[in-house]
Amino acid sequence: MSLVPICRGTWEKGRRIMPLIHLLFVLVVVGVLLWLVNAYLPVNAKIKRILNIVVVIVVALWLLSVFGILGSLSRIRVGR
Repeated sequence: MSLVPICRGTWEKGRRIMPLIHLLFVLVVVGVLLWLVNAYLPVNAKIKRILNIVVVIVVALWLLSVFGILGSLSRIRVGR
């Protein structure tokens, strides 16, 4: 009789698997930090809007990479 592990390892087929709780934790932390910047940092509204757009784009790209839709972000090069 073999026992089935309750929690599988963090590596599957050579790839690192991020548990869902870590993913949610990162999203909550990013959201709280963005809320703190928007609520308490006295910055021009245009700059806050640009910051919000940049953070949303970066988080969306990161999520696509985490779920394997985008592929590896390490292959994306900026500059030469």
